[in-house]
Amino acid sequence: MDSQDWQRRYADKVSTAEEAIRLIRPGRRILIGSGAAEPVALVQALVEKGEHLADNEVVHLMTLGPAPYVEPEYQHRFRHTAFFIGANTRRAVQEGRADFMPVFLSEIPELIRSHRVRVDVVLLQVSPPDTHGYVSLGVSVDVVRSAVEAASLLIAEVNPRMPRTHGDSFVHVSRLHRLVPVDQPLLERPHEEQDEVSREIGGHIARLIPDGATLQLGIGRIPDAVLTQLTHHRDLGLHTEMMSDGVMHLVEAGVITGRKKTLLPGKLVTSFIMGTRELYAWAHDNPAIEMRPSDFTNDPGVVAQNERMVAINGALAVDLTGQVAADTLGGCFFSGIGGQVDFIRGAARSRGGRPIIAMPSTAKGGKVSRIQVALEPGTGVVTSRGDVHYVVTEYGVADLWGKNIRERAKALIHIAHPDFRAELMAAAKERHWVLPDQVVPKARYPWTEERVERILSGQELLIRPARITDERALQDLLYGLSNDSIYRRFLCFKKRHPHEEVQELVNPDYEQNMALVACVPGTDEVVAVVRYDVVPSTGLGDVAFVVRDDWQGKGVGTALMKRIREAAQARGLPGFQADVLVTNKPMLDVFHESGLTVQARLEGSSYHLELLFPGSEASRQAALPTGAVHA
Repeated sequence: MDSQDWQRRYADKVSTAEEAIRLIRPGRRILIGSGAAEPVALVQALVEKGEHLADNEVVHLMTLGPAPYVEPEYQHRFRHTAFFIGANTRRAVQEGRADFMPVFLSEIPELIRSHRVRVDVVLLQVSPPDTHGYVSLGVSVDVVRSAVEAASLLIAEVNPRMPRTHGDSFVHVSRLHRLVPVDQPLLERPHEEQDEVSREIGGHIARLIPDGATLQLGIGRIPDAVLTQLTHHRDLGLHTEMMSDGVMHLVEAGVITGRKKTLLPGKLVTSFIMGTRELYAWAHDNPAIEMRPSDFTNDPGVVAQNERMVAINGALAVDLTGQVAADTLGGCFFSGIGGQVDFIRGAARSRGGRPIIAMPSTAKGGKVSRIQVALEPGTGVVTSRGDVHYVVTEYGVADLWGKNIRERAKALIHIAHPDFRAELMAAAKERHWVLPDQVVPKARYPWTEERVERILSGQELLIRPARITDERALQDLLYGLSNDSIYRRFLCFKKRHPHEEVQELVNPDYEQNMALVACVPGTDEVVAVVRYDVVPSTGLGDVAFVVRDDWQGKGVGTALMKRIREAAQARGLPGFQADVLVTNKPMLDVFHESGLTVQARLEGSSYHLELLFPGSEASRQAALPTGAVHA
């Protein structure tokens, strides 16, 4: 088709919104463009000039503009079915004037193409045509692409402010039946101000994201908070259903480059764009942006082709077994399945991938815990307990993958709001999900104490505060020690390390007692532990170390000494005391090479050591208590 031919045909298709709407017949299913690409003038004309319509069904994903067709006075002309419930249609769904279709976003295009969900009419918004007669679907390709292919009547607003985006976004004007010229700003999603909770959640998630990862993020404060805390990461990529302003800022900062992506390297892959006018202007004719339909962006098999895929999705509630509620609230439909399961499963299958569910620990102004013993009656499960890996609140990260119900309950209670931990633990005990004597975490986990340290052997270890979920890992460490190491630690050949003993070791208050574990990065495998307990009579921290045999002689004890000293000094302790066997030269070396002045007194077969930090009272004469045996 030559230039003059398509231009002539284009002119023949230009009409007003009212004229275009009159082409729609009663009883037809009408799909409206998604998100910021909602054709507002056509929607208004549909309601105001569609007196001839009756029993028409309106379907769409979330839209940012008005939805007058769900108002009570129009219920005999229109019935809405939501693929995903937005704020503009939520009340209508909950009051029964509209319907909700639970469906994976990745599957909607095939439902439309196969006519299982028949779409007769599409109301969409496009860019002006290029010299070849192609318009762009702009900021919304998602499910609109399949509807354009399947529908028999396409009515498009042509808006010069719609960016021309690259990828699978082009439609020739010969495919469109009516063109309605408009000139108005695209709908915007205002930036939500971050609060302290979202910032803390964003920080926890940022620590889970390695350099070179490919990201998927949703909508709202938490995804925005994650993006703002990635400024020191390198060579991140994007494969997501939705792109926001935060992505633009990280691209401009050189953080998101896509160079390490294993699928479509260098490309920002998304199905729709939602944000500010600045973002839309940046997206215009930007060759780095690759717009793809939802059956590509959200296909778990496609998602998994991105190595180190990190999927971040929100939730309304999570129960103690790991079931995730995301589309219902208090028995009422609230949003939708969307792409959560698509990306959670895709990231789980990705090499080095990390599927993450994130939410504040409470709702309703702190009156309700989002971590629940059991989901409320009428609440649907969007992501099954078998799919869940990481759950994040402002209180930390619970890694549920491969964990039994007892371990899951402990991990989730650990990141619940402190006001609800006791009742959650009591309810878990009633259901026999945890042991009868399981303790509630004493204190908030101090995430700022986590450090990756390079030891003398050149290897890296994550040294972090112990937490109640480390109980089994610490038992594994203790039961894996040689007889010599056991004797150096306990001054006897100790055969048992029972739950009652070990759970207390991993439940410090992080002030009067502190425990640090050394883990292989990326795992919860504990290879060493150090703990101090403040002696009331002296104020000194009574300190003890243990290092797994295969990690001894590599500088682990030195690294732990450095970190436990920093933690103790930050809490105002004047120093340490310790009891070490005369034959335990490696441990004696750690203390003598710590840079502290060491005072030693021989007591039988062991030395009692006292180490004061610089600045402590020089005249301090600590009483020497009968301490634990150390190795």
